[in-house]
Amino acid sequence: MIIQRMPWAGIHLKYEEVSLVIDPLFEVHPKYGSIHESVYPLSDFGSVDAVLVTHLHADHFDPRSISTFYGQEIPVYVPEEAVPLARESGLKNVIGVTVGAAFHIGSFAVTPTYSIDGNGDPQVAWAVEAGGKKIIHCGDTLWHGYWWKIAEKHGPFDVAFLPVNAAVIRFPNRIHSGQPICLTPEQAVSAAKVLQAKKLVPIHFRMIHSPPFYQETSDIVARLEQSAKGVVPLHILDSKDNLTI
Repeated sequence: MIIQRMPWAGIHLKYEEVSLVIDPLFEVHPKYGSIHESVYPLSDFGSVDAVLVTHLHADHFDPRSISTFYGQEIPVYVPEEAVPLARESGLKNVIGVTVGAAFHIGSFAVTPTYSIDGNGDPQVAWAVEAGGKKIIHCGDTLWHGYWWKIAEKHGPFDVAFLPVNAAVIRFPNRIHSGQPICLTPEQAVSAAKVLQAKKLVPIHFRMIHSPPFYQETSDIVARLEQSAKGVVPLHILDSKDNLTI
């Protein structure tokens, strides 16, 4: 399996002649302000057979770019509860999924599993297997109690792609909690340990930091390196970097 890092939380997976993407992003919503990482046309990463989306937040679901680069008929898999909203985007082949209901896309075996959204919206993680190798992509999940269940049912994993920026957001007309809406660097390492991951690849950091609306935590890489020592091998990939497993 060849894995290519895409901007923000995106990854491109290829095995034999089949390719998938998870959470591809090209057009960044203006509400996030100036971005701090380059984005690239989705065509730079090659054609794909299907799109897997963890959830419909604007930094994970980019329907206009999906339509532009992959076509409106590309299969797009989203959480079942998110199907009506996803179809409003104009995509013509939106498919709902539920936790534990596995399916195949060519040589890939794909299983949606547990992920907990920091805003209470529908979200899944994706466990993907091909050629005897297995990865998990956890969107922008919070810390939760399902890690052990995921490990028991689907682990161990060759690579865990986990969010690490512990973003704190502030919405108008909403009581401000001051709490992060996704994993901290330390929590990501702990999750990778429980998932029995052979490698941790951090995602969902660097590109968006626009206080006070969206505030990324500090010293992410240093904290990851410190926490991961002796626990799990850490692989920090830039956009367009490849990892073969």
